[in-house]
Amino acid sequence: MADSDPPVPKLLPDAVHQAVKPGTALLRLETTHAREGVLDGAWWPRSRDIGAELPSLIAALTEHLGPVTRVGLDASAWEELPTRLIIDDRVVHIDSFPVGDDTVLITRGDRDLFSFLVVPPHATPDAARAAMARAVRADNVTQAEQILIETSTDPARPIPAEEPRTGQERRDR
Repeated sequence: MADSDPPVPKLLPDAVHQAVKPGTALLRLETTHAREGVLDGAWWPRSRDIGAELPSLIAALTEHLGPVTRVGLDASAWEELPTRLIIDDRVVHIDSFPVGDDTVLITRGDRDLFSFLVVPPHATPDAARAAMARAVRADNVTQAEQILIETSTDPARPIPAEEPRTGQERRDR
C-alpha cells in the first residue's frame, strides 16, 4: 500500500451484537465493504438522553470506522439536542435533520456517511434483536421505519419514566 493510500477502515466481525460497553447501548454494523444496503448498522440506545447515549456509540464507531465528525439526528426524538459534544478530546458536531426517530446519520471524515437504524429504548430484547439483524443484512432494501413496524418494535410507544429498560426485563408483559 502506498503512503498516499487512505487506510482501510476496520469493520466489526460478522454477526456482532455487542454492548458498546457493559450496561449501555447495543450496536451492530454491516460487515461488507460494498455497503449496498439501505442501512449500515443498528443502534439500540437505553434512553433518549443524547448526552448519556452518544459518547459510548461514538467511541465504539471511532474504534471500528475511524474518527466521527458529525452526527445527524431528529431533534424531536431526543431530549435536549446539543450542537456539539466533546468525546475523547474530539469535537463531534450534532446536526438536527428531519430523519425521524428511527434513524441516525454518522459522518466519518469529510463526506463518508453511514445510516443507522435506531431501535427505540423501550423495545423488547427479541424485537430489538430482530430489527437489528434485519438492518445489517447486506441485501436489506427496507427503510428503518418499516423494519421497526415489521419487527413489532413500535416507535410510537414511549417508555414510561417508572419503567426504564434494564438488563432485567419484566416478565409479566
